[in-house]
Amino acid sequence: MSQRQDSITVYSDYVCPFCYLGKRSLEEYQERREADFDVDWHPFDLRSQKRGPDGEIDDSVDDGKDEAYFDQVRENVAHLKEKYDAEEMLDLEELPDGVDSFDAQVASLYVKSEHPDRWAAFDETVFEALWVDGRDVGDADVLEDLAEDVGLDGEEIGGAIQDEDLRERLREQFTEAQRRGVTGVPTFAYDGHAARGAVPPEQIERLVEGV
Repeated sequence: MSQRQDSITVYSDYVCPFCYLGKRSLEEYQERREADFDVDWHPFDLRSQKRGPDGEIDDSVDDGKDEAYFDQVRENVAHLKEKYDAEEMLDLEELPDGVDSFDAQVASLYVKSEHPDRWAAFDETVFEALWVDGRDVGDADVLEDLAEDVGLDGEEIGGAIQDEDLRERLREQFTEAQRRGVTGVPTFAYDGHAARGAVPPEQIERLVEGV
């Protein structure tokens, strides 16, 4: 998991609450760091085990995550919201039902490739749309609106979402993440080392600077 020394690789999925919180932690570290660095985003499909042959999420599939698991998630999220001063973040129960991040990740992959100077703003906007405003980022119209909010052509993004070649590229990147040993998100990778979860800024600092 190595990359240029002026960038950190981040694997994430927009529907993951810990990815939103991990992003806040990374931003806090970046603010205290003298030298800036780029974020090299890589997509991850948090619910790959629940996707059927048609690519749609099948909620009837047992992925081993019972109510006790989600109770623990809620407890951990509540703790980290306070720790990272992210009280604006919605609770899981406040999100729209059945949000699928696949199209949002297709759009993000396209923006990263074709409009790299706008990617960070688009990434931030998608996260905030879901976790602060409670918008369904799996909806193409919402994604087009978000693109326009950061100065992109909404229709261009809408077309990219429907591009089957781009969708296949995203699936390949999901597979590549698994091949590299990424089993959960967020995962931060730097110079052959990695940290998983919404780790505190101090742990990201140790990962990057070895201190």
